[in-house]
Amino acid sequence: MRWHWMLGLSLCVGGCASLTRDLHADGMEQGELPTEETVYLVPLDEALLTMRRVFEEQRYDVFEREGQNELYTSAHEPGMNRPGNRTFERYFVKGAKVGPRQSVIRVFRLRYREQDTNIEQKPKWLNERVQEEEKYLARKTFDRTSFDGVPAMEGFTLVRGIRDLPLERRLLSKLEMVPSLELVGGKTSAPVRSVKVAGWDEDASQPAPRCGEPLEGVEPLLVAGQTVLVADPLGTRELPEAATRMLCDAAGKKLPVALALSMPSEDQSTLDEYVTSEGTNADLERLLVVSSFWRRVHQDGRSSSAVLHLIEQARRLRSQGNVVTVLAFDSNAASGNAREEEMAKNLIAYRQENPGVWMLALAGDVHVRTKPVSWNKDYDPLGSRLTRALPSSPVKALEVGFTRGSQFSCRFNVWEQVECNVYALSPSVEVRQEPGTPRGVALFAAPSDKGFHGRLYVGALNASPPVIQRAVNRPVAQQEEAPPAPTP
Repeated sequence: MRWHWMLGLSLCVGGCASLTRDLHADGMEQGELPTEETVYLVPLDEALLTMRRVFEEQRYDVFEREGQNELYTSAHEPGMNRPGNRTFERYFVKGAKVGPRQSVIRVFRLRYREQDTNIEQKPKWLNERVQEEEKYLARKTFDRTSFDGVPAMEGFTLVRGIRDLPLERRLLSKLEMVPSLELVGGKTSAPVRSVKVAGWDEDASQPAPRCGEPLEGVEPLLVAGQTVLVADPLGTRELPEAATRMLCDAAGKKLPVALALSMPSEDQSTLDEYVTSEGTNADLERLLVVSSFWRRVHQDGRSSSAVLHLIEQARRLRSQGNVVTVLAFDSNAASGNAREEEMAKNLIAYRQENPGVWMLALAGDVHVRTKPVSWNKDYDPLGSRLTRALPSSPVKALEVGFTRGSQFSCRFNVWEQVECNVYALSPSVEVRQEPGTPRGVALFAAPSDKGFHGRLYVGALNASPPVIQRAVNRPVAQQEEAPPAPTP
């Protein structure tokens, strides 16, 4: 999916027509102040470097105050004015370290006027305006930031410095609206000798499935033979919890149920063994030891603790007499269209043998789309293939709506290295869940241009790390090798 991520960058910042341009050609909220600070779940140096690249992509020169966690840009003149009455602007960035992987970035737009240096006695209206601006800067919403140290502009006076929230939101999109990478293949870590999954002991004392709170609007999807595709974000607790509820609702209607997960199809026998077991600690340990999927050196959200809990809830539903299957449909090595073809082949084969089963499949955003993607005419997603191959079996794809939270995922950092960790995740405007919106399914009147038939709202996100995490301090012989190539 890397090429998709890079395309997103070009769309966000493309189109500059001059050496420097106003980053707020679309207008700016004058005098806007934040009501809360955004804490980014990335190291401060990475956040500052990302901000620097935002400016550089717009052809600003960017300078750094060494040891101060501050940046400032070259100046530009918005519009054209006569000599003696010119105005210039530049940007100033102040970073603050909150923790090892927590940072705050404040962006200010500084305005300089030439006329102030040419007027010995400023008129009353100008003095009043400057006083109002000083009051604005002195408001106690957040700590005041001193602009001392930003080089002066000869012949110009700094008259204004305002918090630039639209530009901060652009930084937010760079850091938190980034598609997750799925790392297919790669080597496993050392064999697991003893496994302890967080929350497993207390959960095991309740043999009944933990279905969670009801989902509004899911009823129209609970039809025999229906295939429901649900997009990211995996690596969270909320999506597997919502999937559990959907399985419970379908089983409650006496439908045979299949849970399809983005795991290598070669793990099918291991999954079958666990789902038909009694779910003891020994059974769990065998699942995690025999299947290399849970022990990959670089793990993405597909092998999270929440996904393992989802498999356990499916096992419990089956132990109560329901017809439940857990299906592994992903590839272990293919990428691009070859991977989409293999995933589709596995699901189509199962569907043709089990036409009446209600199927719930979880996969990445791009995979589940039922229409071709706009950026590559040759790329054919899984959802699009299923729709064509199963004309008599309804296929519905749901994107996920949510509010800002955290996710365990793999991404490219600013140094173009793959890093798997807990990240903050912000929704786009399109899928943002408004306050007060209940968890549930909202179906569209017609498929969207991406091929989604509705939206599953899951609320605020909380990261779910991998079941098995490597120790921080490990022998040299067990140091991480280069990650496998990420694939869409």
